[in-house]
Amino acid sequence: DAGLAALGLAADERQRGALIAYLVLLARWNRAYNLTAVRDPLEMVARHLLDSLAVGPYLAGPSVLDLGTGAGLPGIPLAVLYPQREHVLLDSNGKKTRFVRQAVMALGLPNVEVVQARMESYRPGRKFATIVARALATLSELNALGEPLLQRPGRLLLMKGRMPTAEMEALIASGGALGPGNVRVHRLDVPFLTGERHLIEVRLD
Repeated sequence: DAGLAALGLAADERQRGALIAYLVLLARWNRAYNLTAVRDPLEMVARHLLDSLAVGPYLAGPSVLDLGTGAGLPGIPLAVLYPQREHVLLDSNGKKTRFVRQAVMALGLPNVEVVQARMESYRPGRKFATIVARALATLSELNALGEPLLQRPGRLLLMKGRMPTAEMEALIASGGALGPGNVRVHRLDVPFLTGERHLIEVRLD
């Protein structure tokens, strides 16, 4: 509750319960399937839940694609908090997508679709208003993968730890539709979490 308040996010009792239920399920499965390096459920609150939800205010439009969702991060927390949006959670790892499907079913999230596929070969025949990726590949690689799947206008939200200065320079230098005006950097203050967090926002019109 303190973390949500610090982020300026509103969640009702059912949503808070679903977020905690997700962590309980993740901790249980993690003992057998090694889904995340974080073992302590209390530590998961900041490092997984609040870190994922910090990107919430930057979502736009009715549809969100989570590239490389892993154990459902940030996709499941965002789907719980933003039920009015459709969320597609994509990952190539069968063990992780099995867990994510189980979590979606257990939490009763009708606004989530889980897809097991490689990002390079994912061709859904549709585009998304927002694409988000958390600590995954370089900015240029993610832009190349995400741009064909992005609506116009659309937002590509790339979550990083430390400020990726060299990646930023390479991203802008790659040209195409990108210029300095299309790329914005936001410093994220995640409650109860030490270390830097940055969000690289690519807006394509």
